[in-house]
Amino acid sequence: MTEHPTSHEGRQPLAARPQERARPRQQEAPPGAAATAAIPGPSPAVPNAAKGPVPNAVPGPLPGTEGAGPVADTQTVSRREGDRLRFVGAATRRIARGIDLDEIVLGLCRASVPTFSDAILVYLRDPLPVGDERPVNPFVLRLRRTDRLRLADEESESGPEGERLRLPVTDPQAGLLPAADLCEVQAGGALAEVLRGVRPVFGDSAAARVALPELLGAGRTVPTGHRAILAPLRGRRRVIGAAVFLRGTDRPPFEANDLLVAAQLATHTALGIDKAVLYGREAYIADELQRTMLPDSLPQPTGVRLASRYLPAAETARVGGDWYDAIPLPGSRVALVVGDVMGHSMTSAAIMGQLRTTAQTLAGLDLPPQEVLHHLDEQAQRLGSDRMATCLYAVYDPVAHRITIANAGHPPPVLLHLGGRAEVLRVPPGAPIGVGGVDFEAVELDAPAGATLLLYTDGLVESRMRDVWTGIEILRERLAATAQLTGPDHSPPLEALCDDVLDMLGPGDRDDDIALLAARFDGIAPSDVAYWFLEPEDAAPGRARRLARRALSRWGLDDLSDEVELLVSEVVTNAVRYAERPVTLRLLRTDILRCEVGDDSPQLPRQRRARETDEGGRGLFLVNRLARRWGATRLSTGKVVWFEMATP
Repeated sequence: MTEHPTSHEGRQPLAARPQERARPRQQEAPPGAAATAAIPGPSPAVPNAAKGPVPNAVPGPLPGTEGAGPVADTQTVSRREGDRLRFVGAATRRIARGIDLDEIVLGLCRASVPTFSDAILVYLRDPLPVGDERPVNPFVLRLRRTDRLRLADEESESGPEGERLRLPVTDPQAGLLPAADLCEVQAGGALAEVLRGVRPVFGDSAAARVALPELLGAGRTVPTGHRAILAPLRGRRRVIGAAVFLRGTDRPPFEANDLLVAAQLATHTALGIDKAVLYGREAYIADELQRTMLPDSLPQPTGVRLASRYLPAAETARVGGDWYDAIPLPGSRVALVVGDVMGHSMTSAAIMGQLRTTAQTLAGLDLPPQEVLHHLDEQAQRLGSDRMATCLYAVYDPVAHRITIANAGHPPPVLLHLGGRAEVLRVPPGAPIGVGGVDFEAVELDAPAGATLLLYTDGLVESRMRDVWTGIEILRERLAATAQLTGPDHSPPLEALCDDVLDMLGPGDRDDDIALLAARFDGIAPSDVAYWFLEPEDAAPGRARRLARRALSRWGLDDLSDEVELLVSEVVTNAVRYAERPVTLRLLRTDILRCEVGDDSPQLPRQRRARETDEGGRGLFLVNRLARRWGATRLSTGKVVWFEMATP
């Protein structure tokens, strides 16, 4: 009869099997492997064990496992391997959170000290190469950042000298010898060989024993044993730096697996630095591209004062396509332009430059505002089907005290009157530039003297915190409140007004670029303007001289009569020679004297040097020699030749 074992007897051999399986693996492990730290925790405040437990010391037997030493050792190793993986994951995430160069390096230091090492030194190439850019010679490493764990009894000298770690880091309060700020890597030297090998090495390896003094500088103490790791930082194409991890004698030395941890930290840091440098260069190029396309300074046309502001978006946003411009036009008029290309990229900045150049060319033809927007719309469509922008184009006439405005999907301008009333102008909204097939309308409004026109992009009034119309109302109230401070008879200073408008921006209101253009209308009084029509006949130059003499006498400028009469005669003579319709003559007196002669011929005059036998051809030569400035502008109906004289 066969006897069956009881369930208790059957469990005994099964319970012994795990121990039997664990025992051979424990015997194959190298001696002391269970006593080595995988990822050390923070170092204690003091290095002696009397004040606290040594971090990552092998824990004692777990409750209920007395006599099961091999099982506990295996669990300890497995737990440490899991801790190592969790540490690498958390450290790389912290490094990846950095956007710019300093944040990435700081992330490496904060992740490493004190969890992985007691101190870290980060060297980066100076200058850092960008993309495919060829590095400059010589190969120089600069100490970018150091971080270390300071001990509570750091200033005491207890204990043998060899048991304390002299960290070669910069700390003004510790009085330690700083590491070298600059290191020139010698071609073919020990440091160059370690960096070329890419893999981290222990500080006591044959290569690192020579490379570390070269990196840290002569006379620096290098820890003995596995207490230092030299890890090259390699980007996508080349080595861009090095990191040195250091441990003190109060915690276990580095082990072989820690080289893998250092390699992971170095790789993620180097790739992050590569991205940061590339992003920084792209943002710099885009920002410079946009800034060079904006006007360096605003003109000072007669009858109007101008001020402007430009603010880029917050650092988290890329460069946009906002622009503004002020373009002098014939007849002392000025074109005021504000536009915004949709999107944030170098493409947006480039399109902005093309549209701004096109607007300047169209303004030089003296086209009506609605025609300028129409041609801009055609240009945007030629650039691409998805190239859209908003734009507001206004022309101010200081003689007529009128302003003509056309809008292409842009926020409406605000007019601040002399008495302090702020008015949002009612202009046809229009469709954005680039939509195509849309007619633009222009509206002509009064522009009283002392009033201020404010043109802006939507970044000033629209953000995640408020919609555009709420922002416009806040802007209107802000302008009215500012005007009340200066009283009803005085307009607020233009520059201070622009600064006060920008102060309305809150912490979360910098989502987009901001372009701001303010125009103070001074106008030209009717008593300072003289205007005549002259028939295109031989007697026209003589009549022009007499009319100019009378106007100058009325203004008390008789000292200019001889020169002005000569120049007026020459310019009118040229106009009459080609004109078929009446010629216009206008004199304007402001801080200077300006003379304008218009005719219906589109051909612009050109200055040339007349020969001794020529009977003519000296008129523009005299104008160029005697006038303060002169020029000629083509109009849709002909041209205007003008010159300016300084008043006594």
